[in-house]
Amino acid sequence: MIEHVRPAARRPSVAVRVGQVRVGGDAPVVVQSMTNTDTADVVATAKQVAELARAGSELVRITVNTPEAAAAVPRIRERLDMMGVDVPLVGDFHYNGHQLLAQEPACAETLAKYRINPGNVGFGKKKDAQFAAIIDIALRHAKPVRIGANWGSLDQAMVAALMDENHARAEPWDAAHVAREALIRSALDSARRAEELGMPRERIILSCKVSGVQELIAVYRDLAARCDYALHLGLTEAGMGSKGIVASTAALAVLLQEGIGDTIRISLTPEPGESRTREVVVAQELLQTMGLRAFTPLVTACPGCGRTTSTLFQELAKTVQEHVRAKMPEWRVKYDGVENLTLAVMGCVVNGPGESKHADIGISLPGTGEAPAAPVFIDGQKAQTLRGDNIAQEFVAIVEDYVARKYVARGG
Repeated sequence: MIEHVRPAARRPSVAVRVGQVRVGGDAPVVVQSMTNTDTADVVATAKQVAELARAGSELVRITVNTPEAAAAVPRIRERLDMMGVDVPLVGDFHYNGHQLLAQEPACAETLAKYRINPGNVGFGKKKDAQFAAIIDIALRHAKPVRIGANWGSLDQAMVAALMDENHARAEPWDAAHVAREALIRSALDSARRAEELGMPRERIILSCKVSGVQELIAVYRDLAARCDYALHLGLTEAGMGSKGIVASTAALAVLLQEGIGDTIRISLTPEPGESRTREVVVAQELLQTMGLRAFTPLVTACPGCGRTTSTLFQELAKTVQEHVRAKMPEWRVKYDGVENLTLAVMGCVVNGPGESKHADIGISLPGTGEAPAAPVFIDGQKAQTLRGDNIAQEFVAIVEDYVARKYVARGG
């Protein structure tokens, strides 16, 4: 087994408790997501939150933008509790959060965390008062806050002041550097203001969202060097499909490898008809393939080439991956450590036996010119050979048997 390289350490971040989830400090990187339903629609929102949580989202953010949405939050929580879904809910506030939290104290109590955007929490003379009002409510209900600055909604007064400051420099920064500084200073100044108002450091998470890969890396490197707050990572407006996945992974992988980031979200635009849970799966797979966490058995699979004679290895890999993902909710409750199971589905003799031996369970399917047999390797040793039309079902049964034998039953 090849050991994963440990990420370089930044200064330890302060741990924050969000409901039952610990973010920062020495806690594992936390996966979160966000709904796209109208929060006032209690049934639809609770349904989507449950889907995201069951897919593995450990925090779920919901939009709280109207009195109706704020009033719905306690009912959403009640419905989730009835469904056995205990995922913490995070309220996403812009413009009118101070009013909604004050008008709906049950919403303020129900939410596990408040997200505040310092760029639109208020404008002009109202900004400081409205920010202070949200912090005061968070303190009264003992809630943490995420102070989330965003490239697309920067405080323009701050940007103008920094531009003036930059003009006076002997060697002025370029415009991108000034924008990065505005983003970082917006977050840090707001965090310090929250502390002045009584908010403990262990209840503050920061984020500085941009939509460009290199910009995100530059911003978070600078931010991490200047503070020890817990940090939320995410490439905002990452995009749809492979573009969004590649861009998010490219940015977050660099930062995570440098020890930067305590919680992440992959902000994908879903394809038409695609489940919202895709962003959760991508976040989990990013952390798992980097060796930072384990969520579900991942399948090493052959990409196919001229030596592979059929699509059987593709179909089998898909069947196995879908099977283990479907079984994980049950396995996670029953067995300790099953998320670390490794599987391999290979298409010919070139790398098939070798890769299969590296996995806990592997199968090497016949390629061009090979005998119509599929050896199965368990814990590095050839265990049996499968033939015929039922290889998929037989291999899945082998996986099921292995899990039952290998992993200790919880409470057993």
